[in-house]
Amino acid sequence: MALPKIPDYPLPAAADLPKSRAPFVLEPGRAALLVHDMQRYFCAAFGADAFRREGSPIAAAAANIARLLSAARTAGVPVFYTAQKGNQFRPDRGLQAELWGPGMSATPEHEEIIPMLAPAEGDIALVKHRYSAFQRSNLAPLMRARGRDQLIITGIYAHIGCLATAAEAFQRDIEPFFVADALADFSREKHDMALDWVAACSGVPMVTDAVLASLESPSG
Repeated sequence: MALPKIPDYPLPAAADLPKSRAPFVLEPGRAALLVHDMQRYFCAAFGADAFRREGSPIAAAAANIARLLSAARTAGVPVFYTAQKGNQFRPDRGLQAELWGPGMSATPEHEEIIPMLAPAEGDIALVKHRYSAFQRSNLAPLMRARGRDQLIITGIYAHIGCLATAAEAFQRDIEPFFVADALADFSREKHDMALDWVAACSGVPMVTDAVLASLESPSG
């Protein structure tokens, strides 16, 4: 029931992206950036030396998230974080306890966002209780209040919470942009499955360089 030990795999590149059915075009004036669940507890599944190990998907994804954070803050794009709390019990944890067990403890070693991606002043941190970042949070109204109807999704895990967030964003008429090389997952197979589903049903898979080009565009 606990998280698996995740092996290394190469993150998708631009040439690996599935073609999206959606015509959405990323616009910095409409977008918000989401850093999804990049907490020590979830990152630990990639191994104790994951951020020092060549070929680690979480190290590569985190480096790309850091690039996106810098560009978003410079461009005035709102930045949201989700993070779960430890020691959750019913009803807070709900059915997730049936699949994943008790989850994290209420300690900094579990709850803390990894230091290289720590929230900055002006960023908005949300407590998360379910797979989707929209469930039991005020992400949607906070986006609407800022005139944002596009969401750039990064973090872990691609086929679970990140995919659920993309699906719910679409159902709330918020256009999802799924940043393939700023996400990490249990395996390349599950990572690719998430990209395929988003491309077919809810949003636009992109790579970090393409998102940066949009955020840094003078017309943006």
